[in-house]
Amino acid sequence: METKVICFANNKGGSGKSTTCSNIGYGLTLLGKKVLLIDGDMQLNLSLAFFAEEKVLEFARGEKNLYHAIRDKKDLSEFILNTEYEGLDLVPSSTLMSSIEYELFTKWQREYILKKCLENVKASGVYDYILIDAPPTLGGWVMNILCASDNLIIPVEASPWGLFGLANMFEFLNEVKQIAPDLSLMGIAITKVDERKNYFKQTIETLQEIDNVHLFSSYVRVDSSVEWAQDNSKPVIAYKRSSRSAKEYMSLAEEVNSYGSR
Repeated sequence: METKVICFANNKGGSGKSTTCSNIGYGLTLLGKKVLLIDGDMQLNLSLAFFAEEKVLEFARGEKNLYHAIRDKKDLSEFILNTEYEGLDLVPSSTLMSSIEYELFTKWQREYILKKCLENVKASGVYDYILIDAPPTLGGWVMNILCASDNLIIPVEASPWGLFGLANMFEFLNEVKQIAPDLSLMGIAITKVDERKNYFKQTIETLQEIDNVHLFSSYVRVDSSVEWAQDNSKPVIAYKRSSRSAKEYMSLAEEVNSYGSR
């Protein structure tokens, strides 16, 4: 199977994007896949899902992180770190990513820098999947991430504001597809579901009305195990495999793998 690059993006903050990326990434390794995670967000949440805060800050302050790779247009293979989990590696982020828009503005063919940095890693075939966590913005850096990706997954929070800005996300995606025509929307993953509230049903109904958009059948309900897992710098699937959210994220990982194997 060819290496698939999947990005997780939503310009609305609080959608569960990093948590979804980290758990699908870990879940895919349990399905026998080798996965590289790339933390593209200055908030460092994806990195914090696998390393303690002190270690993440050490990565962020050093030079072995995504910011330096993009700034210097270097091969990303030089920036890969092993996690404690077999088959799961990570390119950590940096708080300096806050200035990445400026860095990109000064570079030639700036929309394709991440894609070029990823070329050797992707061509090597070492990884089955490369998953990229994008920041909750729309701009040159997210465009870079989308141009480097084969597929996009949009996590959406099942709340009154969860759908806010989704139209902007679709509009931005259509713009990016003008220069990255092979990019496709794999689907929307619904997160932070509370079935006791009507917001969930309303979210489902609204998303089902969108033409030509796949909705993953697996959704993730609100579960305190997720917060405990984050506090312990682990994906919830690794922290408490028997928890409801772990089972739901595992089911979502199976859906993604089924799609990716086509």
